Amino acid sequence: MTGMNDVMDRSRGRAKAAAPSRRAVRRFTGDHALLGGVWLLLAAFPFVAPNDFMVSLGVLFFINLILIASLNTLMGFCGQISLSHGAFYGLGAYTSGILSVKLGVDPWIGVPAGMLVAALSALIIGLPALRLRGHYLAMATLGFNAILTVLFNELVGLTGGPNGLLGVAPFSIGGLDIATDDRVFWLVWACGGLVMLAILNLVKSRVGRALSALATSEIGADALGVNCFRYKLVVFVLTAAMAGLAGGLYVHYNQYASPETFGYFTSVMLVVMVALGGWGRYWGPLFGALLYTAVPEALRSLGDFELFLFGLCMILVLLFFPGGIAAAVSTLGNRLFGKTKAGGRA
Repeated sequence: MTGMNDVMDRSRGRAKAAAPSRRAVRRFTGDHALLGGVWLLLAAFPFVAPNDFMVSLGVLFFINLILIASLNTLMGFCGQISLSHGAFYGLGAYTSGILSVKLGVDPWIGVPAGMLVAALSALIIGLPALRLRGHYLAMATLGFNAILTVLFNELVGLTGGPNGLLGVAPFSIGGLDIATDDRVFWLVWACGGLVMLAILNLVKSRVGRALSALATSEIGADALGVNCFRYKLVVFVLTAAMAGLAGGLYVHYNQYASPETFGYFTSVMLVVMVALGGWGRYWGPLFGALLYTAVPEALRSLGDFELFLFGLCMILVLLFFPGGIAAAVSTLGNRLFGKTKAGGRA
């Protein structure tokens, strides 16, 4: 009888141990289902958009989403402040654009090449820079962005200088140019979905849990055996490649690249959009990209007054929603539908 009780106790113990695992699997698949549902809804945008201009804003939204999501992964989930994503964005754009204009390289090859150049650059500057912390790391990455901005302006033979790089070829499939807004939309929609899926898989994995520990306390994570420097470097390189992807999509969509698009002001604005969307929240980049795309267009007619109102809007959001818009939406949803027990942040 005692033996039977022992067997039953062990069985109950295994069942209790397996329960959190089953809940984690349901949570993991549920997040994937939610992502798929959101992306299906976003796919309807070209069909309900009132004109081609709105579709073009949809294209820019997905490009901005890739940029902001990549930086949010580095800053929000890894805790590393970087002011160089505008530079990686520019490296991806200029590499692919120069290959297209100077050598006639197909964009389908040029964009991966731009991602590779951005990733290698991140590896080179990350090896020394990521040994710094806090504002020292921010200043080091900002310096890299400033150097690249000068190069984009001064290497006139390659980049076109202040006049920009002209004549970049659009994407094409079987001789059909993917140059119109409605065609490019599906390309950036697919790329944005793949990037968001990759980030979701990352943050829900063991690596993601290590990054969360690193972002909370680097000393504590190191004490637990996490190789903090290696994780920081890997995420820095991966997110730089994502920024390079955004740059490649941008340059072949606009068929033009200008140095001012990739300056340090862009890097600063990306950090602001990460904060406004929701620092370290998976859905935060969605709101940040929406702001980054729509607000400047809405305020463009105001001229110089645009920057004042834009800055005022940012201050108000950060004052009343310090966790970003994603946190505010999550709180509102919890109040309306009841708080869930699912782990992690929305």
